[in-house]
Amino acid sequence: MTMTAKSSDPMLGRVIDDRYQIVRKIARGGMATVYLANDLRLARTVAVKVMHENLGSDPDFVTRFDREARAAARLSHPNVVSVFDRGIDDERPYIVMEYVEGTTLRQAITREAPMKPARAVELITQVAAAVSAAHEAGIIHRDLKPENVLISTRGQVKVADFGLARAVTAHTATAQGMLIGTVSYISPELVTRGHADTRCDVYALGVVLYEMLTGLKPHTGETPIQVAYSHVHNEITEPSAAAPAQWRGTSAAVPDYLDALVLAAAAREPDDRPADAGVLLTHLEDAGAALAKGVANDPILASRMQLTTVDDSVTDYVPHQPPAERSEPTNRTLPLTESEAPDSGPSTQWPDISPSAEPVRERQARRRRHGRRLLTLLLLASVLLGVGAWYWLSGRFTDTPDFTNLTQAKAAALAGEKGFPITFADEYSETVTVGQVVRTDPAAGSRISIGGTITAYLSKGLERYAVPSLAGRTVDEAKTTLTDAHLTVGKVTEVWNDSVTIGQVVSSSIDAGTLVKPDVQIDLNVSRGPAPIKIASYVNKSFDSAKTYYEAKGVTVARGTDQFSNTVASGNVISQDPAKGTTTKGSTITFIVSKGPEYVTIPGVRGTTKDQAVQALEAVGLVVTVSQRGWFGSSALGTNPAEGTKVKNGSAVTLYVG
Repeated sequence: MTMTAKSSDPMLGRVIDDRYQIVRKIARGGMATVYLANDLRLARTVAVKVMHENLGSDPDFVTRFDREARAAARLSHPNVVSVFDRGIDDERPYIVMEYVEGTTLRQAITREAPMKPARAVELITQVAAAVSAAHEAGIIHRDLKPENVLISTRGQVKVADFGLARAVTAHTATAQGMLIGTVSYISPELVTRGHADTRCDVYALGVVLYEMLTGLKPHTGETPIQVAYSHVHNEITEPSAAAPAQWRGTSAAVPDYLDALVLAAAAREPDDRPADAGVLLTHLEDAGAALAKGVANDPILASRMQLTTVDDSVTDYVPHQPPAERSEPTNRTLPLTESEAPDSGPSTQWPDISPSAEPVRERQARRRRHGRRLLTLLLLASVLLGVGAWYWLSGRFTDTPDFTNLTQAKAAALAGEKGFPITFADEYSETVTVGQVVRTDPAAGSRISIGGTITAYLSKGLERYAVPSLAGRTVDEAKTTLTDAHLTVGKVTEVWNDSVTIGQVVSSSIDAGTLVKPDVQIDLNVSRGPAPIKIASYVNKSFDSAKTYYEAKGVTVARGTDQFSNTVASGNVISQDPAKGTTTKGSTITFIVSKGPEYVTIPGVRGTTKDQAVQALEAVGLVVTVSQRGWFGSSALGTNPAEGTKVKNGSAVTLYVG
């Protein structure tokens, strides 16, 4: 793809793998840029995620990326963005995904949060369904966040980037094994140990659900390090405490069982969370059923939300009807003892989760006391981590100098002065003088690693192409010729033409040899053959006038054998072939021309018998009428007109017999 100064992204318009034509940029993230593209083979719209150049330079990453992309492609679920294809383009790995037209969950949170519980549970349940399917297939997402959750225009939720975060993590991991970037949703064990299992995804889902219910992130800080520290050392609070105060006591309030679900999913300790997204999905479905039935609070259901596993002994949710008045707070998440359980409502048998087990809150308190003993070490580690993170996120970068409009020599001198290796490439430009820098990669002012290589693109001047000669080519040949010349076919019009074969180009809208910009449309006039000629009748008209008329139109005139005619004057047309319809230039039309009437001489028949006389007269083309003279006799006495007289063939003659 040849670029001009109109666009700074060389990917736009490019065709990857002779199949995916890049149309426009959709989004850019920390590891890749996503483009809208046309699948030229299957005629469908897709999304193509192209990894940044620094990722494709590592062979280990390319291998891992290919393996993880293959695994993600095998994951089929209605709430998962499908992966269609993967490959490498210009040493940059890419994947081809289903294009989901709509918004992201991040945009929905920005517009709607704090969301009403029913709305939040409806959306997060679909996300959990997708993650549950991935966990069953042995795939951990590792980078769940609102930006990776898409909501189609029909309201269907789809999760993207399954399997890809693992490959990127392995490439960009710090010494602690954490993926620098979306720390708002990262689990504590990923921060401290770099260890990931299904419960890391459960943690992220709990944090996302908290943000949907409250409009706030549970862990905040001025720097990513401070946010990560909060994940490790601070327990999440109940969403009901942060939800809008005016919602309390209304149907929009966060019920106790939803508080308990969020606290369990986003617990600091992995053992306190649901074992995987399948367990979380079961809890969400129960919560959704309770919300649909208008249950404001249900202590038994709240206790059930703390289960880390579920099995067939756990029945579907049946709403518990709490007493009309309660003296204790309703937002309760601790398991109830048998003596505390209400005696009203259905007799559903719940798992024995509280009498013989240490409550989650007590385990969390014990772990906090133990954690303080390590505070000093952790503070020291945090300082070291902060210094390392500063270098990783900021200290090792600087701004790319501006080389625009510099000559190659001056650009090389400036790069040397600033300590950057520089390479040069050429591209066309409508505005920059030949030999001067059009743009750089990275762009001027953008971040670049200290000592990183800069590519400067020098102007080749105006991009112009000569219109090729197209006359005499078929339309398909003309299209191929124009494509090879960086031009396109415009309007194709069929025209009558006497000399160019049907289906071949007669002329083009721009003359051959004219220099034009790339992708200019060239209109074509294509021959539909000679124009039809309407046949005019010249019967009873002069042959000479017929000949003059048809020869002027390029029709060959032929004259058949002239014939006598008693009705058509000599020299006029008796008949023509063809007689009507249309013909074309170069065809033949044949005329039969009149010689006028034919004359015969009345033979002498006197003295012959009547029959002999009649026969002789009819033999020369006369019409005989017999006139009897007297009563007797059958000999020919004479004729009228008299014998020897010249008359027209077919004339009437009277034979006298007596």
